[in-house]
Amino acid sequence: MTTCVFVQLRCRPGTTYDVAEKVVLKEIHSELYSTSGDFDLLLKLYVPAGEDVGKYINDELLDIDGIERSLTTLTFNAF
Repeated sequence: MTTCVFVQLRCRPGTTYDVAEKVVLKEIHSELYSTSGDFDLLLKLYVPAGEDVGKYINDELLDIDGIERSLTTLTFNAF
């Protein structure tokens, strides 16, 4: 079973659109949004079964140049 997580990304000034484009090219997300507030982007992704969530996000997402900080929210049961 996959794990649904939401990841918020803070980008270096002037790099948000470039970071978003690189996320899209990796094809690992389900949804991607531009947001206001402390973070610039919000993405929903499904971590494959058997993968460590932290390692997967680190290896597949956080290697993108321009990402300054991330905040990951794990999900549990849907209501």
